Amino acid sequence: GLGLRLAHESQAAAADRLLGRLRKQVGGELVDAIRGADQRTDAGIAAQRERVAALREALAGAAGPEAARLAELADHLVRQSHWIIGGDGWAYDIGYGGLDHVLASGMDVNILVMDTEVYSNTGGQASKATARGAVAKFAVAGKPTSKKDLGLLATQYGDVYVAQIAMGANQMHTVRALREAEAWPGPSLVLAYSTCIAHGIDMTRSMQQQDQAVKSGYWPLYRYHPEPEEHAHPFQLDSKRPTLPLVDFTREEGRYEVLRRSDPERAAQLAAMAQADVDERWRYYEQLAGVERTLTDEQTDDRFAEEGPA
Repeated sequence: GLGLRLAHESQAAAADRLLGRLRKQVGGELVDAIRGADQRTDAGIAAQRERVAALREALAGAAGPEAARLAELADHLVRQSHWIIGGDGWAYDIGYGGLDHVLASGMDVNILVMDTEVYSNTGGQASKATARGAVAKFAVAGKPTSKKDLGLLATQYGDVYVAQIAMGANQMHTVRALREAEAWPGPSLVLAYSTCIAHGIDMTRSMQQQDQAVKSGYWPLYRYHPEPEEHAHPFQLDSKRPTLPLVDFTREEGRYEVLRRSDPERAAQLAAMAQADVDERWRYYEQLAGVERTLTDEQTDDRFAEEGPA
């Protein structure tokens, strides 16, 4: 996915160079309009497509290999949307090194993780996304450790947009987060709660189960926006305080209920620890939501100029 983005950037740069060389043939006004286009919005992208169409018309009457090459590359002058989509086994676990590399690249790519909390495609093995107490292959006695907080790790870069969504709990929040991720000019990571047959639920009730996951605090909804000028509080906790005991959510899922039947004592112990995980995570997220930025981008640049690199 990152390679595709890099290829687009390379071809866009080549098109821009050719645009400069063919300025007289194309027309200086059109060249300046294409180069200076604001493509942060849908309207801006649509306007750029019209300019590129005009460019193609101008190139139709131009001769030479450079004009032909620019005609081939012209579409790369329009901002493209790049989405990398994968599961939690890849993102949290076996492919985390690659994911971390992409997040650290600073490139304009969007990553959507369909989080089923197990390796769904290969038979339901436990991964680092599996929550404490859930039964899965390689965790038949219930996973003893807590789930990796991938979203919180990603926020530490400071320039990565991060959101945690659940369509069944809040569709408007889901749409808003996806639009913000798309609009952010750097890396974006969106974690989507995804029900799965391995959860041991009636899959016709997937949306209701997602809603219960949010109401219990099992899956908080939030957005982390790196833009300092528009967001004084970068971490925004978008779901309400938990109103449902975690056990009321987990008892509807076979991955938790099977342990209650086979080993009630261990199930009760892990359930208490899982509820403590939910409570502690919520308290920590509330604290993050109350933290204001200490520096704007301009202040950071000023301090760097005064003090130099660390």
